[in-house]
Amino acid sequence: MGNITEAYRKNEAIKQGLIIIIAGLAIAVGLNMFLIPADVFSVGVNGISQLISGVLAKAFNINIGTGVWIFILNIPIAILGWIKLGRSATILSLLTVLSVSVMTIVIPVVQVTDNPLMNAIIGGVLSGLAIGLTMKYGFSTGGMDIVSLVLSKTTGRTVGSLMFIINLFIIAAAGFLFSWESALYTIISIFCTTQVVDKIHTSHQKVTAFIMTNRTEEVIFSVQQSIVRGMTLLPGTGVFSRKDVSVIMMVVTRYELYDLEQAVYNADDKAFINIIPTQTVFGQFWSEDDQKKIRASRVEGL
Repeated sequence: MGNITEAYRKNEAIKQGLIIIIAGLAIAVGLNMFLIPADVFSVGVNGISQLISGVLAKAFNINIGTGVWIFILNIPIAILGWIKLGRSATILSLLTVLSVSVMTIVIPVVQVTDNPLMNAIIGGVLSGLAIGLTMKYGFSTGGMDIVSLVLSKTTGRTVGSLMFIINLFIIAAAGFLFSWESALYTIISIFCTTQVVDKIHTSHQKVTAFIMTNRTEEVIFSVQQSIVRGMTLLPGTGVFSRKDVSVIMMVVTRYELYDLEQAVYNADDKAFINIIPTQTVFGQFWSEDDQKKIRASRVEGL
């Protein structure tokens, strides 16, 4: 068991390391090859760093690269992440910030296309890819991503929607300091980023699962071992077979769907699962912090 656990940890560390490198590369390419040459601005601290770097260069002829500002501005936000998101997530986020900063400094600013719309879309998609991947694996690219994650845990709103609201400042600043055309293309870029983030980071998108099974207790046990969610047991009758079946109803996130499917079919390979999109949930829906506490109490009870 110890060898298996150690191997799992090593695989997770390698996976996280690759995600950090990919995120840094994606953001750096998006900034230096698409957004910066077109005067289109990225989301969060990356966009604010672009604004500061651009204003200093144009108004005072002071050339401090975007990558340097990204690292400086992330220091106070990292303290917030340490308090609200925990040590592990903050350390991984800081490593990602370092990766972004280094990649942005190393990769030269090159104009790939002079089409501002194409620059806005590709730059936004690359930023969204980096942010979404890091969030999916439990950390972030730093900056306003951390603020969005903290607010998301508090309000229950999607990270993408919160990022768009926070980044309205960047849109306004781009219009006043550069041009309103830059601001309009920045809106497109930020919209692309938030859409990609919400497609990848699905922990706040909820669905309702109806599981029809004849092996009720086995399925319930298997699901409880895999994910921490409440379940409601309903009676049912198969119209074709005229046999009684149990219907297990539960609300999960899209991120948990794969684990739910594996848990159900490990217990009953003939089970029928119907997944329905869920718009809003009222009442208690356990957050990640709640789930961690429940798992810890289960371990202590063994």
